[in-house]
Amino acid sequence: MKGTIIGGAFNKILIRQKTNQNIELGELLVSGKNPKILLQAYDLIYGSQLSQNHLELISGMKLEQGSSLEFMDGELRNYNLVVAKNLMALDTNNISKSLPSFFSDVNALSNDDLKFFSLPNNPLFFGNLRSGSNVLEQTINLDAKKVLPEHILITASTGKGKSNLTSCLLWSLIDKDACGILILDPHDEYYGRNKIGLKDFSKNSLDNTTQKNKVVYYSKSPLPGTMSLKINLSKIKPSHFNGVVNWSDAQYEALIAYHRKYKQDWIKAILTEQEINGFHETTLAVIKRRLLNILDLQSFDGKIICQGIFDFDAGETTISDVCHELELANTVIIDTSNLSSNVEVLVGSLISTELFYKYKRYKTTGVLKEKPVISIVIEEAPRVLGKEVLEKGSNIFSTLAREGRKFKVGLIAITQLPSLIPRQILANMNTKIILGMEMGVERRAIIESSAQDLSDDEKNIALLDKGEAIITSNFVKFATPIKMPLFEEMVKKEQNSAKNSQNLNVRNDYTSIGGA
Repeated sequence: MKGTIIGGAFNKILIRQKTNQNIELGELLVSGKNPKILLQAYDLIYGSQLSQNHLELISGMKLEQGSSLEFMDGELRNYNLVVAKNLMALDTNNISKSLPSFFSDVNALSNDDLKFFSLPNNPLFFGNLRSGSNVLEQTINLDAKKVLPEHILITASTGKGKSNLTSCLLWSLIDKDACGILILDPHDEYYGRNKIGLKDFSKNSLDNTTQKNKVVYYSKSPLPGTMSLKINLSKIKPSHFNGVVNWSDAQYEALIAYHRKYKQDWIKAILTEQEINGFHETTLAVIKRRLLNILDLQSFDGKIICQGIFDFDAGETTISDVCHELELANTVIIDTSNLSSNVEVLVGSLISTELFYKYKRYKTTGVLKEKPVISIVIEEAPRVLGKEVLEKGSNIFSTLAREGRKFKVGLIAITQLPSLIPRQILANMNTKIILGMEMGVERRAIIESSAQDLSDDEKNIALLDKGEAIITSNFVKFATPIKMPLFEEMVKKEQNSAKNSQNLNVRNDYTSIGGA
C-alpha cells in the first residue's frame, strides 16, 4: 500500500502517502477495489498536523541553537500529500466518471491492472508504459493503419530524444504491409550511413529475400546499392513552389503564363528567355535569377548547366518510382542533408503532391481501400506548417494536414516549437508524442490542442527526462506516459534474438537429421 485517499475533488484527489513509501510525479496508482480506479499523481505537497508558526519555530530552534528534533508519533504528524487525477475505471475499462471511495487504499500499479492493454492489428510500437520514472514491461502499441492517416506530432526541446523516438517508430513500421513511409531526412540520420540505422532492418530478418528491399534510400551522394537523387525539371509545376518561394503576384502570374504556353518546358523557356507577352523585363529577370539559385543551375554562354539534383535529362522517373515504392508499403528515405532548406521542401512538395492526387484518384475510382496508408516524415515542421508561412498561402503540407486523412495520407511532423504552428493544424494532429519541454509557451501550445485534458500536466511535461514522453491521442484511453528504448540497443537486441532463433532452428534441423 502506498497511501490512503483523504479528500479532494473529482480531478484533484488528495492522497496521504504512507511513511517510507515513495510516490513520484507522474506515477500511476490504483485506488480501492469497488470501484477500482486508475489515478496519476500530478503534484506533491508537504503535510503536517503542526501549524506553520510551530514549524517555523521548531526549525528556527534547530538552525540557531542546534537543538535536536524528535517528534512524538512523527510519522503521524508529518507526512507527504499527493494530488492525483482520475484516468479510467479499471473494472469497466472506460473513462472514470466517479470518485474513488473515501479512505480507500492506494496501491502501486500491478500487471493484473494492465489487462486492458491489447496488441492491435498492424501494431506500431511507441515504447514501454512508464509510471513516474519506473519503466514497466508493458509495451504500448497502436494500430498504425488508424493512427498514421490522422497525423502524428512529435515535439520536444533539443536533446530530449526526438530523433531516437522517431527512429524507433520508423523501425516498427518497416515491415508493415499496411503502410508506406516517406522520410525527408535533413540530417542523414535515419538510414544509418555510418552507424546503425533503418538499413539494418533486413539484417534483422530471418528471411532476407522478402525484406531486403523494404528500405529504399535516395541521396545526392549515394552508397553502393542505393539510388542517386535526380529529379527532372519537366516534373516541376508553379504550384510546387508554394511554401518554398515567396513570389510577388506579378511573378507568380508570369510562372503560370510560361507553364500554360510552354508546358513541361516552361522552366527552360524562362531560363533561355523565350518570348512571352504582358510581363516586364525586370520581373522576368528576377524570376530567372531566383530559379537559377533555387534549382542550383548556371547560365553560361546561353547554355544552362545543371549542378545539383535537378536536371533537364536525368531523373524522369524518380518521383513516380518513389510513389511506386510507397504504394508497395516500403520505406523511402530522401537524404536532403546536402540540399538547402528550400530545395528540401521543394523535393518534398513534388513527391507529396504526386502522392496526394494519386490517392484522390484512387478514392474516386473506388480502389483506395486496397492501398496502404502513406505517412510523410517532416523535420522542423514550422518551415511548411508555421503561421508565417501559411499567411503567405497554403502548400501541399497544410493541405495534407487538413484533408490527408480522407485519402489515407498522413504526416509525422517533428518540431521543437509547436507554438509556431496554427491551432487549427495542431488540432488536426490527432496523436501527439510529447517529450520534455522547458519553455512554457511551447508546453501551453501543445496542452491546449491535445486529445486529452493535460491542464494539470504542465509541471510533469517540464520534468520529463530524455526518452520519457506522454502520448495523447483519440486512440488511447488516457494520456499515456511512456519510455522509448535507445534505438541502437533495441536493434542489437532484436538482431541477437533473430540470430538465436536462427541457431535454434539449425540445431533442430540437425537433430532431426541425426534422429532420422
